[in-house]
Amino acid sequence: MAGHSKWANIQHRKGRQDEKRGKIWTRIIREITVTARAGGGDLSTNPRLRLAVDKAKAAYMPADRIKYNIDKASGTLEGVNYEEIRYEGYGIGGAAIIVDTMTDNRVRTVAEVRHAFSKHGGNMGTEGSVAFQFKHVGQLVFAPGTDEDKVMELALEAGADDVVTDDDGVIEVLTAPSEFEAVKNALEAAGLEPAEAGVTMRPDVTIELSGDDAERMQKLLDVLEDLDDVQEVFHNAAI
Repeated sequence: MAGHSKWANIQHRKGRQDEKRGKIWTRIIREITVTARAGGGDLSTNPRLRLAVDKAKAAYMPADRIKYNIDKASGTLEGVNYEEIRYEGYGIGGAAIIVDTMTDNRVRTVAEVRHAFSKHGGNMGTEGSVAFQFKHVGQLVFAPGTDEDKVMELALEAGADDVVTDDDGVIEVLTAPSEFEAVKNALEAAGLEPAEAGVTMRPDVTIELSGDDAERMQKLLDVLEDLDDVQEVFHNAAI
């Protein structure tokens, strides 16, 4: 997202998350299920599971529910088998979109994702059609007004690759995925709490959209994010 729109987009996303906390919990449970099944239920040896548990805590999920889903996924209890599938496509104005899903029925999921694209002005693409426009990175986002010098000093010392300040004052700390946890822990230990933090797909370039195009693009993104099997939606539109 472009600098001038980043904070507004973050606030929009947080507002939507507050409206649908039950669906957020469902997505996090799926993520815990898949990551615990793939890498085991021990947080000390499964960094991806640690990130999923952090998301669960941030969404105020009770500790006993977190433990139950880890146990279920790691073999203590029986559960549904989910698989991870990534879809790629184009939105309004040729904006690139990546849709990450976790599903127990890939036929249902691809039909729903394709329908959302086609109904709201987008087009499904083939595997790899837009992913090359993104980088897989750790990202910590700090609100306007955060001490930029302090963030930069601590982040770079902890192993961050870059610190970027956007037009609206938002500060982004970028890391290799493997360094994300160490950088996040160092910044939080110093009292710097990110507004958003996670391992994400960050676009190399953005496409500016305004007016009707911006509204149509936001509608498409909202519809995709509302699909039950969708975990994350990444895009390169500056709305």
